[in-house]
Amino acid sequence: MAKLKRRAFLTSCTLAAAGLSLPRAKAASQSPTRSAATGGVDRPNILLIMTDQQRGDCLGIDGHPVLLTPTMDRIAAQGARFTHAYTTCPSCIAARRSLLSGQFPATHGMVGYQDGVEWNAPPTLPQVLKDHGYQTYLVGRNMHQHPPRKRYGYDHMVVNGREDGDYEEWLSRVEPEGSGGYYGTGVMHNDWTARPWHMPEAYHQTNWTVNEALEFLRKRDPSCPFFQTVSFLAPHPPLVPPAAYMERYLRTNLPEPVIGDWAEAPENKGLGMGQSASRVQLDGDALRSARAAYYGLINHVDDQINRLLNPVNGLKDDNTIIVFTSDHGEMLGDHYLWRKTVPYEPSARIPFLIRPTARSGIAPGTVVEQAVCLEDIMPTLLSMAGIDPPETVEGMDLSPLMRGESAEPRPYLHIEHAPLHHTLTDGKEKYIWFVADGREQYFRLSEDPNELHDLAGKRKHAERVAHWRGLLVRELAGRPEGFSDGKSLIPGVPYASLCPLS
Repeated sequence: MAKLKRRAFLTSCTLAAAGLSLPRAKAASQSPTRSAATGGVDRPNILLIMTDQQRGDCLGIDGHPVLLTPTMDRIAAQGARFTHAYTTCPSCIAARRSLLSGQFPATHGMVGYQDGVEWNAPPTLPQVLKDHGYQTYLVGRNMHQHPPRKRYGYDHMVVNGREDGDYEEWLSRVEPEGSGGYYGTGVMHNDWTARPWHMPEAYHQTNWTVNEALEFLRKRDPSCPFFQTVSFLAPHPPLVPPAAYMERYLRTNLPEPVIGDWAEAPENKGLGMGQSASRVQLDGDALRSARAAYYGLINHVDDQINRLLNPVNGLKDDNTIIVFTSDHGEMLGDHYLWRKTVPYEPSARIPFLIRPTARSGIAPGTVVEQAVCLEDIMPTLLSMAGIDPPETVEGMDLSPLMRGESAEPRPYLHIEHAPLHHTLTDGKEKYIWFVADGREQYFRLSEDPNELHDLAGKRKHAERVAHWRGLLVRELAGRPEGFSDGKSLIPGVPYASLCPLS
């Protein structure tokens, strides 16, 4: 394993926090839990809600012009919202490794996308919580590790997995004959094509996920705290929301894609490149349908989360921390791009909300502007549960930031994705270096949040570009791929999805 670096441990904090205004529980199972397994210490329950491929700007409370997300907005308003949260490797496997382990990609070894690689994981978030007396449970979209049924610290998993998942088995039993399963429409898992869901809404993966999450809450062990991960496939394609949600946004004045002065349109408007191409030039009905379906999937998830959090039939315990995030974003046609992996804001910035429990000193409606990442979730939750993080963790405990305390600022985040790029950002500026040819981009996000103007070639900004280049030279020095000799960046070196750990 590569030498751990960028470790940002902060001392663990006393358990505390302020939460949703939920009614007091009526049964002992809804009260703060003491048990021998936790050493007699009261610990909060933890509910981690995760979507797949949701952009950071796709929240009503973040200023989205049309998208309805009242439940997600309520979590933010009653807790903390991180306006510059990023995934450090914008695709599913690597991002979820980072969340589970609290480690950066170069440490856990997955720096791009590659299926079928078993992970010799360090202590994971669910494993550490399990070791401290938590009942750990994963429901919905699996964590995209290999093999799919390896639990990585979860006591139990009820998941979808395309062909061999619990959802797929259930759907095959209940769907109308000839429906063809989740992908029966022909709209596939990376496509920009879109249409309404072709079966009753109750059969959608989003509804099934919440049904199973509620079943766990009804039947969980009341003698110990729980850690439940509720993982949605949406808004990851296929873009097939229930009809009412797609129709809502087809009636709406949808925002147009943003196109930077540096962006290049695909040849022949992308015609002939197929519906899963990474470069697109969508317009007309194709564009409206793609955007309406994407927003509709998020709106659908939001309504289903409301079922989960509703104190009448859902979560009744007010001693529960709620975290909402996503693994990466979606370009959605911005800058003529589709899907993820690239370093631009629609792909790399993610929603990140924490609603704590009572006693934390965290004010409702807290907004944190410092750059944070998925690696920070593990140390933050462990701190809020009164548990010291393992020494393998590189992420940062965000509790002091949420309480408004002074904390040593993180100078930047390193975002990468093989075989494409290395990127540094502090949420105010962004420097991108493309590995293949050494091309650079530089954006001033504080003035240009949509990355419309690449300033890398402007004399006025040469000093700042040199500053960021120097930081990346030092960041990559010693990497086994050979990106840096300690003095300059070296383009054209092979960049595989698996880091050859030394």
